[in-house]
Amino acid sequence: MTLISIEQRYLDDILYKAENGISLSSQEIIHLLTLKDTGSVKKVMKSARKLREQYFTNKVFLYGFIYFSTYCKNHCTFCFYRKTNKLSPRYRKNLLEVVDIAGRLADSGVHLVDLTMGEDPDIFRTDGFDILLEMVARVKDNTGLPVMISPGVVPDDILIKMNNAGVTWYALYQETHNPVLFKKLRIGQSFKVRRDKRLKAGKQGMLVEDGMLLGVGETNADRADSILGMKREGVHQARVMSLVPQLQTPMAGRVVIPRINEYLCIAVMRLVMPDRLIPASLDVDGIKGLEMRLEAGANVVTSIIPPSSSLAGVSQSTLDIEQGLRAVPEVKKILTGKGLEAASADEYTAWTASQKRTKITREDDYDENRDSGRTASGA
Repeated sequence: MTLISIEQRYLDDILYKAENGISLSSQEIIHLLTLKDTGSVKKVMKSARKLREQYFTNKVFLYGFIYFSTYCKNHCTFCFYRKTNKLSPRYRKNLLEVVDIAGRLADSGVHLVDLTMGEDPDIFRTDGFDILLEMVARVKDNTGLPVMISPGVVPDDILIKMNNAGVTWYALYQETHNPVLFKKLRIGQSFKVRRDKRLKAGKQGMLVEDGMLLGVGETNADRADSILGMKREGVHQARVMSLVPQLQTPMAGRVVIPRINEYLCIAVMRLVMPDRLIPASLDVDGIKGLEMRLEAGANVVTSIIPPSSSLAGVSQSTLDIEQGLRAVPEVKKILTGKGLEAASADEYTAWTASQKRTKITREDDYDENRDSGRTASGA
C-alpha cells in the first residue's frame, strides 16, 4: 500500500468517525488542519456540509451587526480599535440611532441584532451600563428580534441584569485557548477571567459564543485546542476569523496566512460540533468571501450591515458597507446559488429556545490546569 493510499485511508477513517457521531482526537483534528492538497480539503468540506444538512437542513441564519461604540480601554495587539490607535474611526451611536438601524435590519430580514462595542470607558463607568440595558430593551421592543451583546468582560451583576433584560446571546471571544499566546494578544487581560465570564453567562441562561483568531502566531495544535476547548465549554456558537493586519497596531506588518486555513477550521469545527452554529463572517473578505465559508459548513452569516448607517466593521472597517453588499439581498443571492436559503424567524426562535432549555456546562477535564500548563511553540 502506497503512502498516498495510507494517508487517504486515514482521512477517510477520520471523516467516517465524524459523520457517525464519534468524537475526534486532538491528533486527528491536527491532521485535518494540516491538509494541503485540494482533493483532501474538498472531502473534509463535503463531510462538513453533510453534517450541516443533517442538523440544519439547508437553512442559514442571518445576523445584523451594529458596532455602536468604537471606543475601547484595551490594548489588544491585533485590533484596529485598540486604545492608542489614532487612525481608527471613533464614534458612539446614541440610543435613537441604534434603534433606527436595528429597525432597518429587522425589516431587511435578519434573525438577530448583534450589539457590539469596544470596552468603552463611558459604558464601564458606575452607571454606564444602564444605557446599554436600555438599548437592549428598546431594540427588542422595536424589532421583536433576539439580541446578541458583545460588550467585553462585564461585572457579574451586569450579566444578571443583561439576562433579566432579555439578552439572548453573550459573545466573548478568547481568540486563542493557549494562555501564553493570549497574553501576547490581549495585553493586561486575564485568560481565566475572560473564559469564566462566558461560563457564568451560560449559567445565567444566556446562549454563549466564543471564537478563535488565525494568523497571530498559533500552531495547528493551538487551533485544535481552541476547537476542543469550545466544544468542552459547550458554547452554542463557535467562530473563527482570519487576522486582517491593522495599521498602527503591533501586528500591522504580519504576513497574511492563506484563507484555506480558515475554511478548514470552519469545516473541522462542523465535524467536531455538528449541532452548533458556526458563522461565515462578512467582516474579513466581504460578500466575495461568503461562498467558500458556506462551502466549508458555516450556517450563520454575520456582520450584515445596512448602508448609509455610518457604521464600521471590525476587521474591515469599510469593506462592502456603503455599497450595500453586506446586506440581506446580496447574501440571499449567494445562498440561492449554493442551494441554501435563509431560515424563517420562527425557525431561528425555535432553535434558540431549544438551546436555552439546556444551560452551558463545563466538562470535568476542562480545568484551571489548562491556564498555565502549556506553551505555544512558535507563539
